Amino acid sequence: MTEEGKSPYEDIIDLPHHVSQKHPPMDMEKRAAQFMPFRALTGHEEAVAETARLTERRIELSEEEREDLDRQLKILEEHLPERPLVQVTYFLADPLKEGGSYEEMAGRIRRIDPVEKCLMFADGTKIPLEDILSLEGEILSRKERSHV
Repeated sequence: MTEEGKSPYEDIIDLPHHVSQKHPPMDMEKRAAQFMPFRALTGHEEAVAETARLTERRIELSEEEREDLDRQLKILEEHLPERPLVQVTYFLADPLKEGGSYEEMAGRIRRIDPVEKCLMFADGTKIPLEDILSLEGEILSRKERSHV
């Protein structure tokens, strides 16, 4: 406001909006794009989100837990012709940062590959034996009950 209590734009505030005779009016989307904020730090938001993303540490199995897992793998190997249905909890390393996540998969076992050291499912999925945290399945439950 000026000293007299009037707006400095008072003389132009009520003038009609200029419409060009030469150029067609710009559509609203293009006009709005002119006023988008300047993004000097391209990728900054993505980097912050990646840093904030949490990963889990790999759980180290005890000697006893490894022996139990080996026993379960032997049971599965004995029953491979039956294509036993199992649920596997395994560690999936994060490709971008240290750590990873624990995933679960259920499926029918096709084979246990001693060369690749992995559990191969009927659908082609391979899970490295060193990444397996636990195994569950009907065939394993029956064998555990019969050993008690």
